[in-house]
Amino acid sequence: VQLVESGGGLARTGGSLRLSCVASGLVFSSFTWAWFRQAPGKEREFVAAVSWSDGSTHYADSVKDRFTISRDNGKNSVYLQLNSLKPEDTAVYYCATPGAWGTVVTRAIEYKYWGQGTEVTVSS
Repeated sequence: VQLVESGGGLARTGGSLRLSCVASGLVFSSFTWAWFRQAPGKEREFVAAVSWSDGSTHYADSVKDRFTISRDNGKNSVYLQLNSLKPEDTAVYYCATPGAWGTVVTRAIEYKYWGQGTEVTVSS
């Protein structure tokens, strides 16, 4: 299983970025997909997830109404659109999947497969 993120970079406060994650080695459409992030000196935290069953989305309160998660089963890809960026959004962003059927979960420990991360830096 391989997950490869891209799209990170430097943005200004109020700016936008779009992160992508391409997966291989598993049946993409069968699982929930999520984005997490980890800022320096902090624990990894849930950002957003999209359900495998009905495409419903779930967001952390800190990013609700600013970030949008989406998936394209035909391209084995999950995306995270980051709008209205703030300096506190600075972190390494990871895509992940539990790799098993189930309801959407937000704890990192529930996720078996992870990408290598893509860094997002937001300047003030």
